[in-house]
Amino acid sequence: MKTSNEKSLSSLIHLSTLSQYIFPLGNYIFPLILWSTRKDKSEFVDHNGKQALNFQLSMLLYSLIALIIAVPTFVIWLIKTIDRLEINNNIVTCRDVFTTENITGMVILGVITMILLLFMKLGEFFLIIYASVKSANGEEYKYPLTINFIK
Repeated sequence: MKTSNEKSLSSLIHLSTLSQYIFPLGNYIFPLILWSTRKDKSEFVDHNGKQALNFQLSMLLYSLIALIIAVPTFVIWLIKTIDRLEINNNIVTCRDVFTTENITGMVILGVITMILLLFMKLGEFFLIIYASVKSANGEEYKYPLTINFIK
């Protein structure tokens, strides 16, 4: 039987990961502090704390992989685009910047990766809300596509 205090704390652990939008690294620090206060006393809080932290670490890993793919493709495209700029009498003109030969597979890959990153962050937001509601109801929730860093 889970007490209302355990349910509330577990829900707060999940919701504290949203602090990433206000404080840098808040999505790791605040859940870690809340989880470490009661992890030994409550199995329910321990489970939810591990889930929240594992999910945040997994999202960090997925985001880093997406950025490793997207940023170099953008930089390469930008360098090629800068080469196509003409400067005459302090007037910059673009010639053939957005042509089919300039939009290569690398650019498409970078755009798709950035769109995937956007959907991943939106999904993260809604999954956090869903997990906090589940834990407030006393149900154990396991985030999808989460790597178990903390066991």
